[in-house]
Amino acid sequence: MKKIILAPNAFKGSLSATEVAIALEKGLRLGGFTGNIHCCPVGDGGDGTGDLLRNYLKANSFFMPVQNPIGKLTKAPIGWIASSHTAIIEMADASGLRLLNPQEYNPLKASSFGLGQLIKAALDREAREIIICIGGSATVDGGVGMLAAIGIRFINKFGGLCDPDPVGIQSLETIDTTTLDPRIHRTKLVVLCDVKNKLLGPNGAATVFGPQKGANPDVVNMLENSLTHLDKIVFKQTSANMRALPFGGAAGGVAAALNIFCNASLVEGIDYFLQCIHFDEILEDADWVITGEGAIDAQTLEGKAPFGVAKMAKKKHIPVIAVAGSISEVSQSRLGKYFQQIININQHHTTLKEAIRNTRKNLIKTASELKIAD
Repeated sequence: MKKIILAPNAFKGSLSATEVAIALEKGLRLGGFTGNIHCCPVGDGGDGTGDLLRNYLKANSFFMPVQNPIGKLTKAPIGWIASSHTAIIEMADASGLRLLNPQEYNPLKASSFGLGQLIKAALDREAREIIICIGGSATVDGGVGMLAAIGIRFINKFGGLCDPDPVGIQSLETIDTTTLDPRIHRTKLVVLCDVKNKLLGPNGAATVFGPQKGANPDVVNMLENSLTHLDKIVFKQTSANMRALPFGGAAGGVAAALNIFCNASLVEGIDYFLQCIHFDEILEDADWVITGEGAIDAQTLEGKAPFGVAKMAKKKHIPVIAVAGSISEVSQSRLGKYFQQIININQHHTTLKEAIRNTRKNLIKTASELKIAD
């Protein structure tokens, strides 16, 4: 009897990873597959990864009142594993784009302060380790909001405090770390990143992710200038180079800030996630793996969830099928080394709105048509 592992990521803006796995399972059963199906939704540090980790690691959750990206009060969960004093934090729960209406998008003022409040709450619980998933943020603030929440002061040339946001840091003169919460240096921080982009430049946080968070070309330039100035001040004071860090542009520079000021480890999210859930053991005796996410493109091969899943399956010589809402022109020869098939669940010329609305239906239909014998 055949065994299929369903290990999809979320389809952004439509279904969670768990909902995608459920839809695929339904389709396989409708298509007549009677073998074993193991649903194993995955995350690569992007929005929803923290929720999956809390479930897999059987963490309890408690909720904290925090500021959302525009300063409004919201409640965000922290996963807590009492036996190891480990906290699991999802940045998107406090500083995420999904907490805002499109008319509220404002990357020049959006702050990561709420993430810092969650970190402080974990420290108050005497966390020994904090796992932070940083995808889905609304911010391009270089992490200054988060750092302000855990005690760092950003001072202008007049000796006053800068607002900890991209506009405020344009007048930054000095970073005062003497008031940083000292507990941060006694705590292991691991940051799950879903992109490898560095902080600055054509592939940096402002240029690539700013438009997704509401920035027009003029605002992108302002954000780039703010981050460049922050990088200059940080280097002057610490000799640490924010712009040089792989993953440093993740979450608008939060990853770089956590690494430099909190000694956090920046890791490829999907590899860390799969290790956490012992995915290699889940793959034992599997005949097929089905993975996927909303879009499969050039970034897929840079460490996105489907690629991480496929790499691990390839080591065990297990064929992999990927499903996606859109597939862009990338090197088919490179993809072919890892995926037996790549299937677009949508018809040609489908609008994004239609694709999002019909994701579940199209996943079920696609899975029902797969030719996998029991």
